[in-house]
Amino acid sequence: MSNLKISDRFAKSFLTETLIQNELEKAEKARQTLLQKTGPGNEFLGWVDLPGKISGDDLQKLRVAAETIQSHSQFLVVVGIGGSYLGARAVIEALTPEFSAPETQKKSVKIIYAGHHLDADYHSRLLAFLENKEFSVNVISKSGTTTEPAIAFRLLLSLLERKYGRENVKKRVFATTDREKGALKQLADEYGFPTFVIPDDVGGRYSVFTPVGLLPIAAAGFSINKLIDGAKQMETELKSKSASDGNIATIYAAIRNALYTKGKKTEILVSYTPALSFLSEWWKQLFGESEGKTGKGIFPASVQFTTDLHSMGQYIQDGERLLMETVIKVEAPKQDVYLTEKPDDRDGLNYLAGKKLSEVNQSAMLGTLIAHRDGGVPCLEITLPTLNEEMVGELLYFFEFACGVSGYMLGVNPFDQPGVEDYKNNMFALLGKKGFEKRKEEILSHIR
Repeated sequence: MSNLKISDRFAKSFLTETLIQNELEKAEKARQTLLQKTGPGNEFLGWVDLPGKISGDDLQKLRVAAETIQSHSQFLVVVGIGGSYLGARAVIEALTPEFSAPETQKKSVKIIYAGHHLDADYHSRLLAFLENKEFSVNVISKSGTTTEPAIAFRLLLSLLERKYGRENVKKRVFATTDREKGALKQLADEYGFPTFVIPDDVGGRYSVFTPVGLLPIAAAGFSINKLIDGAKQMETELKSKSASDGNIATIYAAIRNALYTKGKKTEILVSYTPALSFLSEWWKQLFGESEGKTGKGIFPASVQFTTDLHSMGQYIQDGERLLMETVIKVEAPKQDVYLTEKPDDRDGLNYLAGKKLSEVNQSAMLGTLIAHRDGGVPCLEITLPTLNEEMVGELLYFFEFACGVSGYMLGVNPFDQPGVEDYKNNMFALLGKKGFEKRKEEILSHIR
């Protein structure tokens, strides 16, 4: 049974039992559509069965590659954009202690990210930083022609060739790409880069349990076996339990869609643990790119409490009532701090003497949940016992499955992203790419 729990105690007062039951029935139908692979985008449902299908040999190959990187590099530059880096970064940042000294860390390399934007200053500083560092590159792209990572990899490959010579570059570059075709696959074959495959039936934002996510996570020193074990546990539960049996993914999908029908158009993912900030970024891509179609979809946003209570708190409490919240609660910190008494009590905190800081944080969370519920913001709670590889694996698969269910409930294809091509085509035209001459003329005529 999963260790992840969900509660609607701060949301159910906004909904009738009839509405919730109707949405749960829709969620169960959507779950069956997902499992039977009969809905739109069914050619991209490989992720549904992925945790249970990953073999020990597959994981061993990834661990060997990670150990090779660790043996000769201080840094691994992960080159990718969107789902090609967000899943790995979400896991790595959730599990990496903020202030641990290098000598106390497990065997690992420091992960750096590139190719997720086009900022010149960032890439210039990155290249200068790596000039006298030992580093490797994991370039992740199905095609090898996505503009942002392609530019970053071209720059990094030039630096690698200058530092190590062309013949030695193949020891420093690991390509995660298509099995047979594409510019990156051709380049990998030409140079002899070790290559890992992005499955044809797994889209980018659902790819964290493929080599896209697993190789950087392993190189960072975390157990990909335990991560997959957590995902398997969640996969088994969500496949075997129906909505009427308490399937937590259908509960989440049903309540958020019920609230959507009541005018709650924006969902805020909230955490009280800074380590989860990039998990929020991954979640925003997952739901935003999956559900935002044909004029529909709940807008995904995120905040970090209690920090953002001092900036966004006013709007959430008293602003336009189009918000719902999903709060991720981590019950037990790995380490805690006790507050002590001071003789003068100048800061007025002696009433907290003897309490743990985690208790203060949990009280802030409960107080906020009550205040927001009373202010017209329904709140769901997702509770994890702690943060480790297994729990993060459970959480990621839970969100993937719930997103597929929720998208089908909305009546959209949760596994395509036609809208993201528009900006690319305009950019290609403005930069003078061959074949886009007519589009460039049209663009310029509209902005003159």
